[in-house]
Amino acid sequence: MTLPTIKQLRYFVALEKHQHFGNAAKACFVSQSAFSVAIKELESHLGAQLVDRTNKSVTITRTGREIANHARLCLRDLEYLAEVAHSDQKPLTGRLNLGVIPTIAPFILPDLLPNLRSSFPDLRLYLREDTTRSSHDLLIEGELDLIMIALPYKLSNVEIMPLFKDHFSLACHKNSKIIDPNNYSLNNLPKESVLLLEDGHCLRDHALSACKIRNQDTVSRFAASSLLTLVSMVDSDIGITYLTEMAKNSSLLQNTDIETYPLDEKSYREIGLAWRKGSAREEEFKLLGECIKTMHASQD
Repeated sequence: MTLPTIKQLRYFVALEKHQHFGNAAKACFVSQSAFSVAIKELESHLGAQLVDRTNKSVTITRTGREIANHARLCLRDLEYLAEVAHSDQKPLTGRLNLGVIPTIAPFILPDLLPNLRSSFPDLRLYLREDTTRSSHDLLIEGELDLIMIALPYKLSNVEIMPLFKDHFSLACHKNSKIIDPNNYSLNNLPKESVLLLEDGHCLRDHALSACKIRNQDTVSRFAASSLLTLVSMVDSDIGITYLTEMAKNSSLLQNTDIETYPLDEKSYREIGLAWRKGSAREEEFKLLGECIKTMHASQD
């Protein structure tokens, strides 16, 4: 029996993900013709049709989908083998693919990266900013080694290391005509007065939960695509919002007329790291987590 090569498995996993020969080949940094040959060789080795091809589309067969799932597991095991060998080296050396969500990245990375370069000069850190759901998918698929996310969030097949609490504050224009920030009630907010990020950003759900917003009529139907857009709307007194401590203490509110007001101690999200269960680099990830906790504590 002729076994598939690692290259063929990687190419087929990419094809199953992109559903397009050209895009998958580009993602694998190979020409489309070489990519197509490798897929045909894989089908020949396995004696099965994995792809239905037409001029306009690519459809992965039922057998192909099953093969793709097993291929991902095989590739993950091979990566684990490499991690085991890597684990005998100095901690936090070599390549580390880190995923970070957009409501954390711009606030923690500017301070974290110089500290890591100083403490671990042999670490090559590759960053990807994405939503929690997408980052988790990439982690499980092996494209990311570690993700930095906001908790709580339901995740499967991962180990989680909580780092620190990120408290929420009320944010509104200093002369807001919408509410009196010193005398308002969550149960008596004007209709559609609360501005939040759009669905897909976990900060939206965390704000709703941590700030105990029960009446959905108070939440605006218009949602922002980024924190910068959200702050711009609040600065125009279109509505109020809830910002986390790390955002409040950043340059995000500079040159605005926004003021913030602390909420009770139970209104917070928690920042944490997550990695695949069984990772041979778990001790490295914990070391990185301790560095982040120390850095955060020194800024308080």
